[in-house]
Amino acid sequence: MDNGESSYRRFLLGDDEGIVEIIRDYKDGLLLYILGMTNNFSDAEDYMEDTFVRLATKKPRFSGKSSFKTWLYAIARNVTIDGMRRSASRHRGEVSEISLSMKSDEEALETRLIRDENKIILRRALCKLSSDYSQALYLVYFEDLSYEDAARVMRKSKKQMSNLVYRAKLSLKAELEKEGFVYEDL
Repeated sequence: MDNGESSYRRFLLGDDEGIVEIIRDYKDGLLLYILGMTNNFSDAEDYMEDTFVRLATKKPRFSGKSSFKTWLYAIARNVTIDGMRRSASRHRGEVSEISLSMKSDEEALETRLIRDENKIILRRALCKLSSDYSQALYLVYFEDLSYEDAARVMRKSKKQMSNLVYRAKLSLKAELEKEGFVYEDL
C-alpha cells in the first residue's frame, strides 16, 4: 500500500481505480476511528461512506502539508462531527438502538482487525473512554500517526495532543485496572 496520495492523484486524473484503492486501503481503519467517535456501528458506516463520497464527488484539493492519511482522517472527523450535529438536531430525545446484527458486524470487524486477545480488551476499554481520549490514542497507537499528524486531525496543537495522550493513557490504565487487567506498556 502506498500512502494513498498517488492513488488520489490518479483518481483526480480520471482513473477510477484510484478511489477504489483508497477505499480498500483505508476503510477498516477509518471505520474503527469513526466508531470511537460515534459508539454506533451503523452511524460509523454511514459517516465512513459519506467521507468517501465527499472525496469522490467534491474532489477536495490535497495540499501535501500533511500525510494523505492525516488529511483523509481529518475529512472523516469533520464529516462525522457534521453528521452527529445534524442527527442530534433531528433526533433530540431519541435513544438510538443497535440491533443484534449490527453488534455482530461490529464484533466481526473488531475480531478481524484485532486478533490478539489483549488488543481486543484494550480496544473495548478504549471505547469506554471519552471521545477525545479514544480518538487520540487510536490515532497515535492504532494508526501510527505522529503527535503532530494526530493533532492536525483533531485540530489541536502538538502540546495539547501530547497532554491529551498522556491523560488518555492514565484514564485507559485506570479503566483496564477496573477490569482486573494490567497492561505493561502503559
